Amino acid sequence: MTPVMLRGAVLLVSLLVTSVLGAGVAAASTSGANPAASAPSAAAAGIPCSAAARACVKLSTNQAWLLSNGKVVRGPVRVSHGRSGFRTPQGTFRVSFKSRSHISSIYDVAMPYAVFFNGGIAFHQGDVRSRSHGCIRLGSSAARTFFATLDRGDVVQVVR
Repeated sequence: MTPVMLRGAVLLVSLLVTSVLGAGVAAASTSGANPAASAPSAAAAGIPCSAAARACVKLSTNQAWLLSNGKVVRGPVRVSHGRSGFRTPQGTFRVSFKSRSHISSIYDVAMPYAVFFNGGIAFHQGDVRSRSHGCIRLGSSAARTFFATLDRGDVVQVVR
């Protein structure tokens, strides 16, 4: 079951339970279904992004997190980002598309598990020990998790 399907199933069950038994029971029955429920809040964990962010990147420390409703669900994970002349842009963006086996049309290099959020800028699997042409490189496990978790329209924040 995909993360989107799981979220939809949890929401549907919550709505059904609420309509039959009342809101208090629904809240109790779904609290265990959210893996972020027991995770620290982003603010408590010192993460510099807003609660609206689904992914957060801190360039100065080469770290990234996945968030759900303001709580950490994965991270920090080590990343690398744009080198001189190819700086990774800071700001708030939205995921535009994903490509599991993307090949860069500009640099002719593989970008596995690419999640694009600012034009040609994406999270993708790559060497986190060297700088990129602006993308956020992730290790293999993290790249797969970011790809599986992030959906089109999700908010990505990149801060210094």
